Amino acid sequence: MVTDQLRALMRRYPLVHFATRKLRVRLPRRLGGLDPEQVPPWSRRVALSLPRLESDTRRIGPDGLTLRLPGDLTVPRRLAAFGLARHEPDSLACFMAMLEHTRPGAVFDVGSGVGVYSMLAAARTRRPVFAFEPTPEIASAARVVSSSADLGFTVVELALSNHTGTAHLRRARHNDMCNTLVRSARTDLSHTTVRVTTLSRWNETAAAFPTVLKIDTVGTEPDVVAGGLEVLRRYRPWMLVKVRPDRGVEERLMALLDPLEYTWYPVGGPPPYEPRSEISGRASPAWERMWLFAPGPVPEGFWPSVRDWRRALNACVPGAHGGS
Repeated sequence: MVTDQLRALMRRYPLVHFATRKLRVRLPRRLGGLDPEQVPPWSRRVALSLPRLESDTRRIGPDGLTLRLPGDLTVPRRLAAFGLARHEPDSLACFMAMLEHTRPGAVFDVGSGVGVYSMLAAARTRRPVFAFEPTPEIASAARVVSSSADLGFTVVELALSNHTGTAHLRRARHNDMCNTLVRSARTDLSHTTVRVTTLSRWNETAAAFPTVLKIDTVGTEPDVVAGGLEVLRRYRPWMLVKVRPDRGVEERLMALLDPLEYTWYPVGGPPPYEPRSEISGRASPAWERMWLFAPGPVPEGFWPSVRDWRRALNACVPGAHGGS
């Protein structure tokens, strides 16, 4: 129990985590010592090349960014190693094509993490972009990304669900991309109390006009949809939703979306993607699990746009651009 509490303490407070690992490098392996080469830095420099289509004549946004982000977060580490070329490339390509083929309006990035999707939307469009992230240190990192190159997307530090109030956020042990809301009365250090509201309630105050909605909340995606049904009925946004199998997520999403008459496409591999009559978390590649939910059949030209963005993302490897 003590060990679990200490681990939870380190996950909750990055400075404690960093200091503990610095001490452990001085210990022998038999006493829990660490290899100094395996200890991440306190701050990580991430130089990113951003995708741009060859046909882009407006030249909106920078060609690259250089970010300083916490060294122990999962996404900055992966971006530094592989760039955007290997960060959910099929989903990102589909997302960028959505920005091209939907009506003018806001982008809602629910479960944004450090804000990769928000960053690209702000860098390549003039749309208002809102990134929803409840984990405090990750929301802080998203604000750093937003301030880079004057991207200026809005970071909203709260969780979206099917109710309003507070909830427990469980911090994943090995991967901060897997933090999620849980229904639990536990108040130990592995849980953080966060503010929660519904998408519809939040939008009443924000008065935004969402036309693109991305949701990745580690298993609570149906709760987000349920709390935003009024928004979906009124604005009919295109949605990119992560669907994990074997958690009842598929059945709940089908029950919520079927009356709205959306068209369902699994995202993964070379497009075009075929519409499905059933949502299954196993229909998309295991490393992405994304689905496109469109308010109708996608228009002509959408799949070629997805292919173009996929090619552009393939070039976004470390060292391709020095950043700005």
